[in-house]
Amino acid sequence: MMIRAAGLSLVAMSPSFAQEPEPLPSFSECMDAEAARFERALNRHLTGPEADSFEIGDTHGVEYCGTLGIVSCDRSETPLACQHALGAQQDVLSDKVRAALPTPETLVGRGEEPLYAALYALALGQWAEPDCAGNTPVMEAWCQAREANRRLINAVSAWQLARYLDAVPDAFSAGWAQVPPPTRPRARAGKDKE
Repeated sequence: MMIRAAGLSLVAMSPSFAQEPEPLPSFSECMDAEAARFERALNRHLTGPEADSFEIGDTHGVEYCGTLGIVSCDRSETPLACQHALGAQQDVLSDKVRAALPTPETLVGRGEEPLYAALYALALGQWAEPDCAGNTPVMEAWCQAREANRRLINAVSAWQLARYLDAVPDAFSAGWAQVPPPTRPRARAGKDKE
C-alpha cells in the first residue's frame, strides 16, 4: 500500500501532470491569421500557375477559430459569460464582413453572379437563436457561440468570392482583420533534446 501511495504522489508531482495547457491564441488572433492565409492563397493563385485550382468557400479556418474560442472559454474561470461574449464578438465581426460586401447587382458581368447572389443572401440571413432555446444554460451558451460562428462562416464565404472577383479590398484594408505578427519558426530538435 505504501509503495502505491508513493508512486501516485510521484506521478502527481511529475512536470507533465502539473503543467497547465498551452495558452491558445485568441479568437481575434486566429481570425487575423485566417484572413492572412486566404490572402496568401489568393495571391498564389493570381500570380502562379494554378489558375483553375482556387477553391472558394473553404471556411474551415473560420470554424476552427470559433471552436478555438469555445475551448478557450471552457478553460476560463467564467465559461458561460465567455461563450456569450464570444458569440457577440463573432456577430460584431460578421457585421463588419457584411458591411464590406458589395451588392450582387454591382458584380454583373463577372460570371459568378448566381453563386455570389446566393452567398450574399446567406450572409444576410437571420439569426438562428431560437434553435438554441430550451437547452441547459451550458448547452445554450455553447449553441449560441456555434450559431454565431455559422453566421460568420456565411459572411466570410460571400466575402471570399467577392474578394476573388476583386470586388472588395482585403480583410485588413476593409478593417475586419488585423495583419497578424510573423509566425515564429519552431526550434529544431537537437541531438540532446528528446
